[in-house]
Amino acid sequence: MMRTIDLRGRRPSAAELLQLVPRPETDVATVADAVRGIIADVRDRGSAALLDQAERFDGVRPAALRVPAEELAGAADRLDPTVRAALEEAIVRVRAASTAQVPAGATTSLGAGAEVRQRWQPVQRVGLYVPGGTAVYPSSVVMNVVPAQVAGVESIALVSPAQRESGGVHPVILGAAALLGVDEVYAMGGAGAIGALAYGVPDLGLDPVQKITGPGNVFVAAAKRLVQGVAGIDAEAGPTEILVIADDTADPRNVAADLVSQAEHDELAAAVLVTDSPELAERTLAEVERRAAATARADRVLVALRGPQSAVVLVDDLEQAAAVSDAYGPEHLEVQTADAEALLPHLRSAGAIFLGAHTPVSLGDYLAGSNHVLPTGGQSRFGAGLGAYAFLRPQQIVRYDRGALQEVAERLGALARAEGLPAHAEAVEARFED
Repeated sequence: MMRTIDLRGRRPSAAELLQLVPRPETDVATVADAVRGIIADVRDRGSAALLDQAERFDGVRPAALRVPAEELAGAADRLDPTVRAALEEAIVRVRAASTAQVPAGATTSLGAGAEVRQRWQPVQRVGLYVPGGTAVYPSSVVMNVVPAQVAGVESIALVSPAQRESGGVHPVILGAAALLGVDEVYAMGGAGAIGALAYGVPDLGLDPVQKITGPGNVFVAAAKRLVQGVAGIDAEAGPTEILVIADDTADPRNVAADLVSQAEHDELAAAVLVTDSPELAERTLAEVERRAAATARADRVLVALRGPQSAVVLVDDLEQAAAVSDAYGPEHLEVQTADAEALLPHLRSAGAIFLGAHTPVSLGDYLAGSNHVLPTGGQSRFGAGLGAYAFLRPQQIVRYDRGALQEVAERLGALARAEGLPAHAEAVEARFED
């Protein structure tokens, strides 16, 4: 079912661990040329290109790329009541957690008349990508929109692929958007949608955005890489990942259920168990096999679990388990050990960490209050998940009066001339000439 990597009796270096951890055999660079052409087509032909791409890639030609206002207006009312209640609860929880992510401004006084102020400015316009291929993700609407709103973003454009059944954006995604007051929604997906957000589509009235966020497939990830610099991005989100650190106190049924839950996303999803208990590994594998065969998405789950990106990693102790996890940099990290809190200080790289037997990743996907748009492919080693801070730019505001500038003028001049930039010094000295 899942391959085993046995590191017992070995202490690989950090560089060696980077080579040993399981990864999917995908690289966004392999589709870069194709994606570059798709984006260029959108820039050249605008709406016509987007319609042709929807027909080619999504199997449907939308009647309209922008969702009509009247369709959005009633979308929330058409939601199943239980789904609506769940989305409303998710909105409340994610909004509360996102609000805590907004930094406070600060003023630093460096002497009489000398101050540096720190403020956080929201970007003005963002584009939010919500997938709609193998599954539909209204929860991703919440996870993208709420932190942007909390940050103070004024203009939000949401894109999601057209569905074959309806010829437009999935009605549950529209309902989630309507609940959040988003009124600019487009039936477009894939690389073309990312290009449209970055460069705008004049004949559609779609203005360019300053930042693009949201998960997607390898083509979406490649497109985000290519438009970076024209617009900011959150991350090149790839296939989902779960890494579970577990010891002999963990329940193999819980561990197996969580591994299978993430493998359900798609065939490239990664499920990794790191344990110092061979017995737990054996019992978990048996549970995984049973659950994988019985689940509704068994075909997808089995491919994901048998792929090179999924594995059981045997280690000597939990200290080594933490080292393996840090080298992997998982999107989702679960800790199911006798003392999960004690291991937390040793875990530095993860998109989100779920502690204890009753904190499954599924909770974070929907109702924990945390955000489920997280870095994948090891990017959590240097990047963070989506939050209100992702839509904010720190700015420093400097204000010195005459006396404060005069106090530093001589030392400033010495540094400027040492760097061969005398005009820098003269710009200060000019203020004190008779």
